[in-house]
Amino acid sequence: MPTHRVSFAVSMLKPVLAAALFVGSLSSAFADPITIQGSTTFARRLMDPFKSEIETISGQQLTVIPNKSTPGLIALLEGRTHLTMISSPLSAEIALLQKSMPGMSFDRLKEFDVNRVRVAFAIHKSNPVRKATLDQIRQILQGKIVNWKALGGPDLPIRVVLVGGGGGLTVAVEAALLDGKQTSAPNKIYTKTPVQLVQIVEQEPGAIGTAQLALLKQRGITEITTDQPVEQVLSLVTLGDPTPAMMDVIKATRAVAEKMM
Repeated sequence: MPTHRVSFAVSMLKPVLAAALFVGSLSSAFADPITIQGSTTFARRLMDPFKSEIETISGQQLTVIPNKSTPGLIALLEGRTHLTMISSPLSAEIALLQKSMPGMSFDRLKEFDVNRVRVAFAIHKSNPVRKATLDQIRQILQGKIVNWKALGGPDLPIRVVLVGGGGGLTVAVEAALLDGKQTSAPNKIYTKTPVQLVQIVEQEPGAIGTAQLALLKQRGITEITTDQPVEQVLSLVTLGDPTPAMMDVIKATRAVAEKMM
């Protein structure tokens, strides 16, 4: 075959091969599951019970890893997950991470609100205190009120129970009541998960802990009602603009959350 015909044939094949490679890469990209890491509260409320429905609506396969809000954001910043579930304000999470991980691409993080849940203050069933103002709760967290007697309860030291290790609920409460400062109450008890928190509250007569209202109702835990509600915002976070597939997951999760309201 003459040389010019071979060159012409090769030049004609190039765009065909490129198109085939492009289609193949798209197919493999959409076949891969979207990984979501982060808040255990978010996962327990939406991903655990409704993962299949979210996958059906979005047309995407999901891999969900509940490991708390802060570790989830670190994974997102390091490129180890596509989406992060958080259960506290993104601004509060960024403020915490900037102290330990300066120089990361925090300005590229984008927050998409999905749901709002009420925060409840749990106490031991033997505690007769049933009402408190948010200012009194604030003073408990600040270590200014340290005995239940100050709220009309028993002469018993107050033990504040918190989810540690980057738990979104702790960050959300500290952002709402303490301007983002850490709880300074004495004799704090740290747990790994909200479920462990309520288990300790069930056992410790002087305990007060923050948890989702639904979790308290599920376990029959006694609640202190406050004069004003404290809400926890559940959001999905992306690094930069979400891809169409990620946006489909965000929209599907919002659709499921709206049906719960």
